[in-house]
Amino acid sequence: MIGSSVPPSAAEFLAAPVSTRVASRRAARIGVTCRWRRLPLQEAPLAPSNFLISFLRAREMEKQQRDGDGGGGAGAAEGDIERLPADLLAHVLSLLPSFRDLSIAGGVSRRWSRAVERSLASRRRLSFAGQRTGDDTAARFVRAAVNLRDLDICWGCKITDEGLIKISSADCVGKLTSISLWGLAGITDKGVIQLVSRAYSLQHLNIGGTFITDESLNAVANSCANLKSIILWSCRHVTEAGLVALVNKCQRLECINVGGMRVPPESFVGLLSISPALQIRSIPQIILNAGVQVS
Repeated sequence: MIGSSVPPSAAEFLAAPVSTRVASRRAARIGVTCRWRRLPLQEAPLAPSNFLISFLRAREMEKQQRDGDGGGGAGAAEGDIERLPADLLAHVLSLLPSFRDLSIAGGVSRRWSRAVERSLASRRRLSFAGQRTGDDTAARFVRAAVNLRDLDICWGCKITDEGLIKISSADCVGKLTSISLWGLAGITDKGVIQLVSRAYSLQHLNIGGTFITDESLNAVANSCANLKSIILWSCRHVTEAGLVALVNKCQRLECINVGGMRVPPESFVGLLSISPALQIRSIPQIILNAGVQVS
């Protein structure tokens, strides 16, 4: 149990159960100590992410109620929150699975806002899917996530070319192995080219449901030599020429999804002449002796 010097609300937060094995592994990774007891982190209980989510959403409801009542009464609760050790707070925040919960956490206090940015440094994956995230917010979070490998900015986001350009300047972009821009109606070749031109380690790209043209594919072909898969579903402004350029230069490309495009199915025979092992998905069944692999 945690000592009585910890305020009750913080004690409830910190006492949530977690497996000793997982706690020990996380402690070994980040090497921090629990200041309030001066014990190794593996000897103190950690809060699982679902408990933290409930805590944050309860805080959000309390804030809305206070705002409706004209404010006030938040001092004691804020005091409890401020007593959480900064290193433990950042680690626990790193367990949050969604951007929405990170946003709520960042609004609890200035200290929590700094802890959110600190927690992003250890994240390997970040998803804004389904959130009405804007350019500035998305760029700020991505810049803080210096070890990011998987970036999901897809449907629901309010991202434009300006946002992609800002994101492209983040230190992690050159290390990204997966990017999804699925269904972003507000982006064009301008933003996509800027982003993929710095994504040298990219292996998986989803730009389906966007209005890109061959210009974006040329940028991918010239910058992403390690590309293994790409989704171009319903990219109706991409032509056969763009696909040929992509397959010619991305020699590690294994799979391409071309469903809903305006390129005639017969055109894909030419792609297989360049890369016989290429898997071409979501195209209509065509003449079998053409040699097109359909799945």
